[in-house]
This record gives sequence, C-alpha cells and structure tokens, in this order.
Amino acid sequence: MRTPEEYVEKLREMRRNVYIDGKLVDRDCAELIPSINVLSKTFDLVENSEFKELITATSHLTGETINRFTHINRSSEDLLKKQKMIRKACHLTGGCIQRCMGCDAINALNFVTYEVDKAYGTEYHKRFLKYLEYFQKNDLTGAAAQTDVKGNRSLRPHEQKDPDLYVRIVEKREDGIIVRGAKNHITMAAVADEIICIPTRAMKEQDADYAVAFALPADAKGIKLVTHVANPRPRKVFKAPAADFGFADSFVIFEDTFVPWERVFMCGEWPFAVLLAHGFALYHRHSYTGCKPSMTDIITGASALVAEYQGIAGKSHVRSKLTDLASVAELVYAAGIASAVEGQKHESGSFIPNTVYANVGRRHAGLNIYHESEILTDLAGGLPATLPFEGDFVNPETKDLLYKYIARKEDVSPDDIQKCFRYLSDMLCSSLSGVAAIAGVHGGGSPIMEEIAIAATYDFEEKKKIAKHLAGISE
Repeated sequence: MRTPEEYVEKLREMRRNVYIDGKLVDRDCAELIPSINVLSKTFDLVENSEFKELITATSHLTGETINRFTHINRSSEDLLKKQKMIRKACHLTGGCIQRCMGCDAINALNFVTYEVDKAYGTEYHKRFLKYLEYFQKNDLTGAAAQTDVKGNRSLRPHEQKDPDLYVRIVEKREDGIIVRGAKNHITMAAVADEIICIPTRAMKEQDADYAVAFALPADAKGIKLVTHVANPRPRKVFKAPAADFGFADSFVIFEDTFVPWERVFMCGEWPFAVLLAHGFALYHRHSYTGCKPSMTDIITGASALVAEYQGIAGKSHVRSKLTDLASVAELVYAAGIASAVEGQKHESGSFIPNTVYANVGRRHAGLNIYHESEILTDLAGGLPATLPFEGDFVNPETKDLLYKYIARKEDVSPDDIQKCFRYLSDMLCSSLSGVAAIAGVHGGGSPIMEEIAIAATYDFEEKKKIAKHLAGISE
C-alpha cells in the first residue's frame, strides 16, 4: 500500500491537464493542496492503530492486504466496516473523505460486468478483474465520473440537439474506442489517479452509443479537467485542523479520447446502463450512511460547544435541538447498518446493500442538511457572520478590547471563544460551507432520486394486504 508521500509524488509526475480559473496548473498547486490533504488521510490512516482493522482488507483476487477503498465488498461485515471507516475518517477531515467514489464505482462494475457477460457472452468481467488487480496492487484512487451535463433535461441522450451532452462512443476501432462528451460535479478528479466513467441513467436502444463504461488515467490524452475548488479561509495566525482540508470538483471533458479495449467495461449494451447507474448509486448511498452521520456529528459537537460557551447548555430548547441532531445522525447510520445486514450476495461474489434502507438513509440525510445548519445558526447567533478578522485579534491596538468584549461564560477563555466562532464562521458563512450544503443535498443523488428508488422497490402491495386483513377485506 502507498504512503501519502508516494501518492503526492505520483500526482506531481502526471501530465498537466487541470484548469483552475483560466490557468493550466500543476496537481500540487496551492489551490489543490486542501483536496490532496483529504485523500492523503486515506493512506496515512493505514498505520493508525485505531483505523488499521477498518481501513485494510484482504483482496479476494490475490490474498494480499489492501486498502479498503480498493476492496470489493463480499459480505455484510465488509459493508459495515466500510460504513464505520468512513464515519470515523470524516471526523478527522471535517468533511467528505472523497475516496469512496472510486470504491463504489468498482463495486458496481464488479457485479454488473458479470451480468452483462451472462447476457451477451462478452468478456467485460474478465477485463474488469484484471484492471481491479492493477487498481488494488497500486493502491489507486478513482474518481467516479457518472453525472453527464445532460443538456435539455426533458430529452433523452439521443434526442439532444448536441449529441455530445452525454458521454458517447463516436468510433469503435480494432484497438479500442473513441469517446466524446463531458461529466460534471466530479469530486476529486483533479487529484485522482484514475477516472472511472459510468452511465448516469437508463437508456433505450437509440441511446446505445451512450451506454459506455471505462477507466482511464486521469491525465490521459484527450481529457481536460476544468476544476472548481472550495477551500477554507486561509488561517494566518489561528491554525486549526479544519482549515487544512477542502474540495475540488471538475468538469471532466473527453475530447475524442482513446480508450483501449482492456479498459472498456461496457460498450453499447444499453439494457444494462440502468443497472450500472443504479448499482453505483446504491453503493454510494450506502457510503453516505457513513459520511452524513459524521457531518451531523461535527455539527452536533459545534452546536453543543457554542451552547456551553454561551452559558445556555442546560436550557431545555438546547437539549431538544441537540437531541434532534443526534436523532438524524443515528437514524441515517442505522439505515446503513440495516442496508448492510439485509443486503444480498451476488453470483459474482459481490455483496450488494439493501436498496430500500440505503435510499431511506440517504434521503433522510439530504432532507435535513439545511435543518442542521438552522439549528447551529440559532445556537450560535449572529457573530459567525460578523467576527473580526484574525489580524484584529493580534493587533496591539484592538487585541485586548476584542478579547474583553467577546467574553462569554466566565470559565472559558476569550481565546477559545474566538477560535470557536472562527470555526463556526467557516462552517456557516464561507464559500466552502455553501458548497458543502448543496453537496449535502445533491451529492450521491438528490432526495427525489432516493424517492424514485424507494418507490420502485418498496413493496406497497404487501402493506395493502396487511391493511385489508385488519379491515376484514377479502382478497
């Protein structure tokens, strides 16, 4: 397994194809360091005694010890360990651990390629397992490129005026395929080793050219990564761990990009596009039952801390709000546990989470994102929005006055109070917090997508039979 240093060194060696604010940049530029810091944790924690049993696994291909983020879940226990690992790791970075995207993509590809081969007599699964062994051996990070730019949302891929608004196959050659199009909102693409491209929706026969899945090095010729970064406000004086971590999301643009056949895992088998799209979403929503409780844990801790510092911790309305937050976190986490326990073993060896519980958990998390921020805002008051800058707390002309007037509870130092509110300001009032809130609603699928999945798989007829029986209505 790699070290954080080895991961960063490989990024430095990659071809420059990342654009930020109109400039072609190196992958270790200042804007991307906060994102690199997040991914580096997934390598660093391998040697952490509290994480070692969670963040390592045994490869079913080689028997070697591997990073769990490169592992194929093969049991309920695997899913539970992944969920717990993500929750604990996000506590350390103050936000999304990011590497689960690639993990969830390879898990979906494992069982879907098996199903495609059964139906068509293809060799995608064999290709994928060879790629997976390479992925595991080199301890790679993968950015799951699923969400197409989509154009007119009321039209199917083949109906778009511009045919490139979904990623598509434009040519099949003896040695591979040529693809064109773009994926959007792709987290960590600029700091990943690999781009793993999968369909975003169900397809019809006319959409066959859009039913494509493949993996390429993130710096492959023909790929441009136009990247938006969302980083914490720089800390000049009052350093804090939360200020070290950020996000980078990219438009992943394929410009007649060549993909060799050994890295193609679906090529026109349109009936299975929906299975791969939903398969990734299912694994990813299960991962959300780890990261979203972690985010709520952080908001709960910040809410309890500011209430304590304000001297209102014992008030009944505060206890009610904290209990509300705890209930959201633990219900979402419990849904993930249920999804793992009630999951099913697939012929391929994959263990697939229960669809209903994973989607219920993700939906509950998404619906409560702004409610959680509302609670923290209510308990914090207005100071996070108007807190003076760091320099004013060290300027001899204003320092003592600010510490005098920022005081709250008598047994809490004014310095701890200003550090608390500075963190709350980042959590509630920064560009990073705005991005995180929208990602909390839409990342991994908006609540409406979970509703669609639940409605399609939940057995409402069984519930009607229960009601009929109790009402004395014969079948």
